[in-house]
Amino acid sequence: MSGRLPSATRDWLTGPGLARLWDGVRRRLEGNGVQATGSLRLTAMNARERTDLSLLLGKPLTGTAVTVRLDLLDARLRASAAGLGLRQTLEELGPPLTDRRAARADVAARREQVWSSLAASLDASPLADQEWPHRWYDLARRAGVPRGVTPETAVRTCGQAVQVLTTLLGPERGGTAVGRGELAALATGSAHGLDDGTWLARLVQRGVALAHDTAFPDDAAGRRALWRLVSVTPDDVSSTVLTYGLRPDGEGWRERALRDRADHHAEAHLTARDLRDLPLRLPAGTLIHLCENPRVVEAAADASCVRPLVCTSGSAATVVLTLLDALAATGCRFAYHGDFDWPGIALANRVIRRYAALPWRMGTADYEHLVARGRTEGVPRLALDGPPVDADWDADLAPAMTALGVALHEEATLDVLVADLSRRA
Repeated sequence: MSGRLPSATRDWLTGPGLARLWDGVRRRLEGNGVQATGSLRLTAMNARERTDLSLLLGKPLTGTAVTVRLDLLDARLRASAAGLGLRQTLEELGPPLTDRRAARADVAARREQVWSSLAASLDASPLADQEWPHRWYDLARRAGVPRGVTPETAVRTCGQAVQVLTTLLGPERGGTAVGRGELAALATGSAHGLDDGTWLARLVQRGVALAHDTAFPDDAAGRRALWRLVSVTPDDVSSTVLTYGLRPDGEGWRERALRDRADHHAEAHLTARDLRDLPLRLPAGTLIHLCENPRVVEAAADASCVRPLVCTSGSAATVVLTLLDALAATGCRFAYHGDFDWPGIALANRVIRRYAALPWRMGTADYEHLVARGRTEGVPRLALDGPPVDADWDADLAPAMTALGVALHEEATLDVLVADLSRRA
């Protein structure tokens, strides 16, 4: 359709005298099903606007306000040098119109499909005759689909939740213990499908709590206990947190083993089982450095660094938070460094908020210096993708990252981090 307007007509229609008219008409059409119906009220018009609109409508306008009927405007454009209707003219002058009413209806229909699909799955399952699934459905619907989850993914996840709950609470359940990873793999194809914090895990845990008439827990220990109610072993040994240089007080073999590894500049992987049985007591005020990438721990060990370090391994899983909670309870302080990309900033926000951690080489100046150094050294640029995330600790960081458009992972600053970790207090 582009190019159908004569150039002289296009130039006149796009002049400043008609800009407010087209903006208002576009909003009105996009909101009413892209139909040339209804009217638009323009007020406080200046002389140029009155003159141009008078010419367009074919009638004199003397006041500073006018009501424009869209059907008459449509007819006037068709009979003019434009030779196009109102919708076609707007799409010649700007981007295609969006039928927002239809878009809203489509979104609503797709959302409704999530819940009709869930209801059908429940009705067809062995759970249909029990009472708690009705309350579970109502709670799930009221809570809604998490932000960012597509309707298609939501339908699949709800179906998986019904499958898992049938396995755990259906009439054929024999009470034999099953590992959470095994259960997740059967339902989702991934052993991590029921990891703590996923929407699927929350749906299943909510169902288990309702079926056993117990409160939904708000901490990791309570969620592990909930799994055990249905003979699911949460697996306290496969998930680990990577540490370096921890020297806890105490004469238990675990404390001695950590100090021994610290003396030999060796990293240590701690499981949830270790943390349950290890009373971590460090001197109050001990500064623990935190990083996102295991490569930082490896570099610190290679350099025989002297400062303690804990790695979140990219996501700060439950076992990581369990360790940091324990260290915080003894009065330890934290300094955090992560990747300069949007997921890295989001993770840094979570850690810094939770533990009042200091940002460690995470300021605007640090970022700009690393980008400049990378250019000087000819390091290939990694594009910064995704929606920006504001850094709680530095309001200028997100704008600087957006302007430069470069993502930096922790490997780009290993030398600086290792130098910091090598300094004695």
